Amino acid sequence: MTPRLENHMTAAPAGIKAMVALETSIRASGLEHALLELVKLRASQINGCAFCIHMHATDMRRAGEAEMRLHMLNAWRESTLYTPRERAALAWTEALTNLAATGAPDADYDLVKAAFTPAEQVNLTLAIGAINVWNRLQVGFRAAHAEGGPLDPA
Repeated sequence: MTPRLENHMTAAPAGIKAMVALETSIRASGLEHALLELVKLRASQINGCAFCIHMHATDMRRAGEAEMRLHMLNAWRESTLYTPRERAALAWTEALTNLAATGAPDADYDLVKAAFTPAEQVNLTLAIGAINVWNRLQVGFRAAHAEGGPLDPA
């Protein structure tokens, strides 16, 4: 795969700085790090972003996430490995990542409303929006994922 820009992350510094500020705000929001990483990994799977899948899976393994939860994430609805709060976040992630097809259904929002405070709902939604922007940057400009890591000891 050939990158479309030599370094897309430096081509528009003000925009990237704003995205980093958003990420900083989300990290400081009080939402659990593991939950945010699950959301980022799931959205990246849906969007086919190898760069972000590699990065978030690697980060999760370094943080001690169980390998089986990484493997089962694509089938989270059929798995018992995720908490009700995680399941609500994952349903909302899928609904918003596939917005054109889902229209953000009330059933998915009801799960989020039951598991998250209003501030957490907004921060979760910001996190989902942010990872979708990152995915579009990396896929759109053909960013290659890093080599190696805990899941690929090459």
